[in-house]
Amino acid sequence: MPVAVAAALAIPAVAPNAYVMGVITRICLYALLALGLNVVVGFAGLLDLGYVAFFGIGSYVYAFFSSPHFGLHWPFLVVLAMSVGVTAIFGILIGAPTLRLRGDYLAIVTLGFGEITYILLINLDRPIDITGGPSGIITIDPPSFFGFALRDNWQYYYLILLLMGTAVLMSRRLRDSRIGWAWQAIREDELAAQAMGINTTVAKLQAFAIGAAFAGAAGAFLASWQRSVFPDNFLFTESVNILAMVIIGGVGSLPGVILGAVLIVALPEVFRDFALYRLLAFGLLLMVLMIFRPGGLLSFTGPPEEADPTENAPVQAE
Repeated sequence: MPVAVAAALAIPAVAPNAYVMGVITRICLYALLALGLNVVVGFAGLLDLGYVAFFGIGSYVYAFFSSPHFGLHWPFLVVLAMSVGVTAIFGILIGAPTLRLRGDYLAIVTLGFGEITYILLINLDRPIDITGGPSGIITIDPPSFFGFALRDNWQYYYLILLLMGTAVLMSRRLRDSRIGWAWQAIREDELAAQAMGINTTVAKLQAFAIGAAFAGAAGAFLASWQRSVFPDNFLFTESVNILAMVIIGGVGSLPGVILGAVLIVALPEVFRDFALYRLLAFGLLLMVLMIFRPGGLLSFTGPPEEADPTENAPVQAE
């Protein structure tokens, strides 16, 4: 772990140019999104196909309060906290009506939520201009700390690295907590979890809220980084890509989720000269992975079981 942290901190010193630094920053951004979806899909077993909607809500909340659109220029940390809080509330509002749904039915409902959010972002520009419509919102304020505004990709990289590291620590603590064990029980057998006294309603809402909060933080970072937001940044294909990161890396595995983000974001850049065949290669990769590694590249097997102290004990003579 210390070696990985030191290597991550040293990346800007060895990155050859700003373009590579931008790609690495985007990898960290999508790793943060995948960590949030992993809470919902990997820990709690709730299939969410509209996760990109929370990403968009977080971005637009930041744009509302840190741009000339409404004439507001609030501090970055304040608006970041607002983006996280608002998306967590939306996570609860979406999770509450879907508590009785499972599997494909839950996926269809969350897919509908994602599409409704996209349509609202496009059409809420009349009669009152709220979202800017298809033109989005531009000239968003960059993050500023003690009068110092971020400008270069390597500066944004350290910011998203801090957010991603916080998400990793939170995910690890949650996974090994009582809440995490409740999510695991719901994922394996919800009826059995209810019979054991687990409040599945509260546990599911917690998963939706925490996963949405991670997406809100990522959305605020995206808006501040590219200094503009557009509805086309939050298409359904983004939800598919984020879900693919979780599945390819390993559902429930924190290192696997980060590895999935690296593969999904970096490989298209590596093979940019073969743009016509990128989707073909991606599809073949998924097929091969599902055949030979159905649990993902770094599947999570759970903590080791404690050995029974009476097992293999010598049998005493009567």
